[in-house]
Amino acid sequence: MSSTTSQQNQGNDMSDPLRQAPAILYVDDEANALKYFQRAISPLAPVITAESVEEGKRLLDLHADSLMVLVSDQRMPGANGNELLYYAWDRYPQMVRILTTAYSELEHTIDAVNQGKIHRYLQKPWDISALRMELRQALELARLRQDHGLLLREKLLIRQQQAVANRIAMLYSLCAGLVMEAPMVAVEASLAAAVSAGLNPPEPDWLLMNYSELVSAEAFRSAGLATQMRSHLARLEQRCPGSECEQVLLLLAEQFGNAFRATGPDSGVFLNLQVLTEFLEAPVERPVSSGHAFWMACLLWLSKRGKSLDMTGVADGVECTLVAADTEHSMEQLAAWIEQF
Repeated sequence: MSSTTSQQNQGNDMSDPLRQAPAILYVDDEANALKYFQRAISPLAPVITAESVEEGKRLLDLHADSLMVLVSDQRMPGANGNELLYYAWDRYPQMVRILTTAYSELEHTIDAVNQGKIHRYLQKPWDISALRMELRQALELARLRQDHGLLLREKLLIRQQQAVANRIAMLYSLCAGLVMEAPMVAVEASLAAAVSAGLNPPEPDWLLMNYSELVSAEAFRSAGLATQMRSHLARLEQRCPGSECEQVLLLLAEQFGNAFRATGPDSGVFLNLQVLTEFLEAPVERPVSSGHAFWMACLLWLSKRGKSLDMTGVADGVECTLVAADTEHSMEQLAAWIEQF
C-alpha cells in the first residue's frame, strides 16, 4: 500500500494537509526510497507517495488542485516513469515534472527533456542537500507558473469582456447607420436574444494576432456584416413594403427552415441558437453568416415600424414574440447592456 493511505481516507476533510499547502507527489516501486524521500522532503512541503504508475495517475487526478511537483522513478514494474510524466504533461502542464533513476538511460531522458515533458533529471543515489535544493527550486517554479496562469486567465477574461463590449458598440453603430428610426430597438432585441441563447465569450484571437491586426480584422468583419444587412434590408423593403409585421415570422421560418419553429401568428422559437449569438461570440477570422445578417435585418425592418421581438429562453431554444417597441432609449441603456456582458 502507498504511504498516503491515511491522507486519502480523509476525503474532503479540510484538515487534509494537501488542501492547505502545495504538495509533491513521489512515485517509486521501492518502499525504502519512498520512506527516505518523504522523510527528507516533508519539511519543505506535504509529500504523498505512490508505488506504481497507475497509482500515480490516480493520485494526480485526485489531488490535481494541490499538487505542484511530480517526481517519478523511471524503472518500475508495468510501466516506466516517463509514461507518468507524459500523462502529467498532457493534463497538468503547469506541474513541474522530475525524473529520477539509478540507471543510465540518457537517450530516453534527453528526449523527454527536449520535448518539455520533464523539467529535471536526478540521478540516484541522491545527495540529500542537493535533493532538497532541487525540490525547493521546483516548488518555487511551480508557484511562479501558477501565478502566471492566474494572471493570464484574468487578462483573458478582461480581453474577452472588452471584445464583447467593442462588438456591441460596433453593432449599435451599424444599426444606426442603416436606419434612422430607433436603431437601439434592434440592438436591444439582438442582445436579449444573445443572453437568452447563452452567449459564450469570443475566442482569444489576441493570442494569435497583434493588436493592430486584431482591430483591422474586427473592422473588416463588421463591414462585411453591414454590407449583408444592407442588402437583406433592401430586399425586405421590396418584398414587404407595408406594415404587416407578422410577415417577419413567416420570413424567419422560410430563412431558417427546421432551425425555426412557428408557434403562433406572432411568435416562434429559434432552435439553432448560434444564429442569435454569432456576431458577438464567433472568432474574428470567421465571417458573419448571411443567416445572422438576415436576422439583424429583420430586427431593423421591425424597428422602422415601431415593432420589436421579445426574446425569452425556453426548454428547446429561444422564443420570440412580436411586441410594440419602446422607442425611448438612452446612452445609459446601451452602457447597461455592455456592463451585463
